[in-house]
Amino acid sequence: MKARPVTVMPLFVVLCALCAGLAALAMPRIAKAQSQSQGSVHDQVRDQVRDQARDQQFDCKSNPHEFISALIEEKSIDPKPSRVEANSVNAFRPVHGSRLSAFGFPIYVVLGYAHDDTLFHRGAGKEIDAPLYGVVVSAPAESVRTRVREANSDATVHSVVPLLLTAIVCGG
Repeated sequence: MKARPVTVMPLFVVLCALCAGLAALAMPRIAKAQSQSQGSVHDQVRDQVRDQARDQQFDCKSNPHEFISALIEEKSIDPKPSRVEANSVNAFRPVHGSRLSAFGFPIYVVLGYAHDDTLFHRGAGKEIDAPLYGVVVSAPAESVRTRVREANSDATVHSVVPLLLTAIVCGG
């Protein structure tokens, strides 16, 4: 029996055609990923501008209604509080994917309450005496205190869960 010679050229042609076909299939996905990454840069710049404006509200000259309603309007937080404390402080969760931050730290929850404001729900106990707004961020209290001090903010910093969660609050 005579052995057939293996032709290398047709195998090479088949491999090239296969690679070209895969490349043609991948191009739309690559183009989409590139446009999304460019959109992501735009989104990041927009988020940074919003974060800086939010940080400025911690001069404590704003009020709970303005602070919370702005976040609701930009669809950054759920308009319905996720929790209402006995003292009537309302906690609002950031919407999924909103990437909220304050002083460079990710926001875990947004807080607010003002007496006789329909934006907020009353709790079961004695309500707080003064209007309050703020955030709880995922960061240790000392790091947050440093950033708040560097920004010349009048906000108060309280450790919620040591080394994990810290509240930045105006009023109350």
